[in-house]
Amino acid sequence: MNVSYLKPALKIADYVQEILVIDNYPVSTPFVLPLFANGKPTLLFQTAKGHIGNATNHLTLFGQTVFPSTLTIKENFTLIAYFFKPYALNSLFGVAARELTDSPVDLNLLSPAVRANLQEQLLNASSTSEMISLLDHYIFSLTTKVSTDVQIIKYAVEKIAGAPSKKNLVEVQQDLCMTPRTFQRMFEKNIGIIPTQYRRISQFDTAFRQLRKLEFRNLTDLSLSNGYSDQSHFIRAFKEFTAITPKEYLALIKPAGK
Repeated sequence: MNVSYLKPALKIADYVQEILVIDNYPVSTPFVLPLFANGKPTLLFQTAKGHIGNATNHLTLFGQTVFPSTLTIKENFTLIAYFFKPYALNSLFGVAARELTDSPVDLNLLSPAVRANLQEQLLNASSTSEMISLLDHYIFSLTTKVSTDVQIIKYAVEKIAGAPSKKNLVEVQQDLCMTPRTFQRMFEKNIGIIPTQYRRISQFDTAFRQLRKLEFRNLTDLSLSNGYSDQSHFIRAFKEFTAITPKEYLALIKPAGK
């Protein structure tokens, strides 16, 4: 198995944050991938059908994930996930982001102009690099059709994700000269969740990445450095977004890191 995170091609970098590739994974027992809040809509493709809740498909478009879920795959597979910038859903796919919050959809259920026969092309591809090339081309074709101005929402999410504090959230709203209600409506349409929830997910995701990479001395330092009032505050947030505690998560990943 080869797991890698790739930087997006320059032509789609305004809309794609990073790309996860799990190449040629041999399945002897069902593979279960936890799906946690990270603030990023995602386009997910597997060569074998994956099970998410009651849905089973190859190509899934995710909005914001707030409540933890899982993807289960029962056959050998290659998986490619494009993690978008938070504002990409409405801009690229013409979908009100709030419609996909905690409600991933089979891309094939969207309009023919949006799905563009992508799944068939991916399933017929002869290599992982060809799949990535197809996905890059597909996403780039969507960027050429963007007609709305995304600069305002782009500014807001980048400022909030860069420093996800309550004070910064208020300052961003004031910078944009918006009322709280207008600010909230903008987020619900373009991001899929309200600004305060996006701030909390951004705060959690930053801490989670440090935890996953073991880039911390202890949980108290990790909590305080990411704006949590104390370790208990961080543990409550972690359990809200993952359904497990930080120590339980570390117990899961440490054997793989040995």
